[in-house]
Amino acid sequence: MAYDNYTKRNSIHVFFLIRSLNIGGTERQLVELVKGLDKTRFKVTVGIFYDEGALIEEIEGMPGIHVISLNKRGRWDLARFICHFIKILTTLKPHILYSFLPDANLVGLISGRITRVKQIVWGVRASNMDVNRYDWLARLSLKLSVFLSRFPNALIANSIAGKEFHRSIGYSTSRMMVVANGIDTDRFKSDHSAGLRVRDEWGIDEKTVLIGLVGRLDPMKDHTTFLQAVKIFDQKECSVCFVCIGDGKDPYKSEIHSLCRRLGLNGSLIWTGERYDMIAVYNAMDIVTSSSSFGEGFPNVIGEAMACGVPCVVTDVGDSAIIVGEIGIIVPPKDPQALADGWRSMLKRLDDKSYSIKEMARERIVSHYNNEIFIQKTSKMLLSLL
Repeated sequence: MAYDNYTKRNSIHVFFLIRSLNIGGTERQLVELVKGLDKTRFKVTVGIFYDEGALIEEIEGMPGIHVISLNKRGRWDLARFICHFIKILTTLKPHILYSFLPDANLVGLISGRITRVKQIVWGVRASNMDVNRYDWLARLSLKLSVFLSRFPNALIANSIAGKEFHRSIGYSTSRMMVVANGIDTDRFKSDHSAGLRVRDEWGIDEKTVLIGLVGRLDPMKDHTTFLQAVKIFDQKECSVCFVCIGDGKDPYKSEIHSLCRRLGLNGSLIWTGERYDMIAVYNAMDIVTSSSSFGEGFPNVIGEAMACGVPCVVTDVGDSAIIVGEIGIIVPPKDPQALADGWRSMLKRLDDKSYSIKEMARERIVSHYNNEIFIQKTSKMLLSLL
């Protein structure tokens, strides 16, 4: 009750800090959080390093939410950028500074301590990251984060696997808690007609089985294993087509497309690039798969697909196995044969008309991972800091 009484008298100003609001799992969760927070209790400012991202329009101009671009000019624009951010914090005087992902966490901690922000929160999202797949700056950022992790007032992981991973690499986890991501189950739901429209766009008839991988073209998503599993899969068993949703940067993007050509898959696989009509895209699929080999914490794609009634075959990375539970099929990472076998097993389940797997998939997300649970838990944590 003490927190309730406090917030009735005073609006708590929370400054959320993130690199951008481009399409991504962390970015989507931030948008859903700031939209759902009780604006009679919380005043919300969202600071983004770069003025970019399709998700900006979802919150810009909404009552109780103020979006600020910090106008970072590039990777090495650090001193000017941090000084500019310090001036903003000095002016706004937020009660809580809540940052997401390593770069924003480091900037938030340094700037927040200089300006004496009362409470600093780090959002940590990944698990078992293979930083060797990224450049030296990412490795340095992780080392600094490990050293400085004792200084934030709280750390929030979005997965059990994420908390365990950060503990194993030296993070201070005494003030780390787990708040699983939330899925907007009112938005992500079954829409058969929307799915048919997408299938028609791709030239896929209703009888063809469609298996999809949704994720940016990034090493952690392990498109190599996915493509090798497609090659292994015996398409003569039934009429099957595969689709990859997402875009990315070279050299990984070029490597994956080159592998697709070498494996001779261009006739059975569609590359769509980035899509913004994801509800329709999910509804176009019979199975959604995650082939990630590292880095995942709570993959939103799995929750969103299941909320639309689409069952999932996933690698045992991050909290993927916990999310799908007995409804999904879990296979080891980096094992194309196991992934192909997982698709076959799921197709048998879908053929069993007495087994309402689609309804069960949605019910699991509604019961355990809906947005209301996520927002309530985060609100309670923010209030407890005061």
